[in-house]
Amino acid sequence: MLGSSETNGISILCNFWLQWAGSVATGLPLWMFSFRMDVIRLQQRLIQLTNSLFQEGFLDEQFTQLQQLQDDSNPDFVTEVVVLFFEDSEKLLHNLTNALDKEVIDYKKIDAHVHQFKGSSSSVGAHRVKNLCIALRTFCNDNNRAGCIQCLQQLKDEYYLFKDKLQDLFHLEQQILSAGGTLPMME
Repeated sequence: MLGSSETNGISILCNFWLQWAGSVATGLPLWMFSFRMDVIRLQQRLIQLTNSLFQEGFLDEQFTQLQQLQDDSNPDFVTEVVVLFFEDSEKLLHNLTNALDKEVIDYKKIDAHVHQFKGSSSSVGAHRVKNLCIALRTFCNDNNRAGCIQCLQQLKDEYYLFKDKLQDLFHLEQQILSAGGTLPMME
C-alpha cells in the first residue's frame, strides 16, 4: 500500500509524462502544451457548470437566446445585460421588502414590483426566480400577507443563489479568455 507522499509523487510523474507525451505528439513545446491543457480544463468546467445550471432549472432557453445575441462587436453583451438585471433586482427586492413592512399593505404596488421582477428574470432566463415571482403574484392577488412574506424570503434566497452561480459562470469565462482561450459553443 502506498503512502500519500508516494501516491502524490507518482501522480506528479504521471502528469509530467502525459504532458511530455502530449507535447511530443502535438509538436508543441512542453510549456505550451501544458498551458493549452489548462485552457481545455477550464472550458470543460464551463460546459459542466452551464449544463448543470440548465439541468437544475436555474436557467432556461431564454439565456441561450441571450447568448446568441452576443458577437464580436459586443463580446460582453450577456454579462452587461445580467449585471443590469442584478442591479434592478436589488432595487426591486428592497422595494418589495419595504412595501411588505408597512402597516397597511398596497398589494397592487407589490404586484407591480413583482410583475417587473418576473419580466426581467424571464428576459435573462432566470427560470426559478421567475417561477417564484409567479407564486408571489398569486399571494398578492389573494391579499395574503403571510404568504407574500414567506414567498418573498424564498425569492430572495433563490435570487442570491442564482446571482452567485452566474457570477461563478462569468468568472470562469474570464479565466478562459485571460488564458488566451475561446469560449466553447453551447448547444
